[in-house]
Amino acid sequence: MKKLLISAIASSILLTAGVSAQEAQSEKQAKSAAQFRQALLQLVRSNVGALGAMAKGAIPMDADTIQTNATRLEQLSLMMDDYFALDTTKFDIETGALPEIWQNRADFATKVDALTDASLALKTAAMNGDERAYKGAIGSVLKSCKGCHDSYKAE
Repeated sequence: MKKLLISAIASSILLTAGVSAQEAQSEKQAKSAAQFRQALLQLVRSNVGALGAMAKGAIPMDADTIQTNATRLEQLSLMMDDYFALDTTKFDIETGALPEIWQNRADFATKVDALTDASLALKTAAMNGDERAYKGAIGSVLKSCKGCHDSYKAE
């Protein structure tokens, strides 16, 4: 019974940690957190760019590139909650992140999960070699990015 109680408490702490935010304690810490977030998002952009170009027909479809980039996006999306856990809003730092990220953590996490799911579906479509399926899956990845940007990215 004691092990069950400890396990339940530990699980609730882990689940709460993923949805709650901790405030930055200094401007230096806030700047550092913003820089790490921006680096993460730059990696996302670098992987989405080729996918978007393929979806628009600007460059030829390449299943290997799609699979590689989808794998990377999935991995990067799994890091987002950690890199956005620190609320930097009380400091005047340069960031495109809106305060709503930390006010609506559960919704933000849901949008990040949508990117993870879309990336996994894209990777699966690429592995199956179905060009029509992965065109649609690329669209889902781009839609998940837009869903987060519309709510949580400053213009």
